[in-house]
Amino acid sequence: MSTTVRPATEADIPFILQLVRELAEYERAPQEARATEADMRSALFGPRSLCGALIGEVDGAPQGIAVFYHNFSTWTGRPGMYLEDLFVRPAARGKGLGLALLREVARAATARGCPRLDWMVIDWNEPAIGFYKRLGAVPLDQWTVYRLSGDALERLAR
Repeated sequence: MSTTVRPATEADIPFILQLVRELAEYERAPQEARATEADMRSALFGPRSLCGALIGEVDGAPQGIAVFYHNFSTWTGRPGMYLEDLFVRPAARGKGLGLALLREVARAATARGCPRLDWMVIDWNEPAIGFYKRLGAVPLDQWTVYRLSGDALERLAR
């Protein structure tokens, strides 16, 4: 059994969207995954690409993804890296693919001079939380994530 990680290509967009939907299903929010192929093509490969994606393979078959982008810290004055999605299909877990994907995101972050890598994990996902803690990641319990969307976002924008 071999695991490999490679940069995503435009041909991977249907696979990426499928895994995004599988992740949304796992996180009990399938209705939230509304991205289209056109959305992903623009975000990943458009003239002003916003993010990057990696494909994780087991024995040559795609089984996982990592999607990431830059954020910025005014405190450090430098960009950071934000991991939007890390997902490995259940049948491929325990083979080191999640670690390989996260390692490649960390390599991209350090190569680009990012002093930190951030992400969120849903609070009931104990296997993921344990995995991240074993790597040395620490939860930022003192911070609360807020979100404006839909009508509330539109109202504020007016």
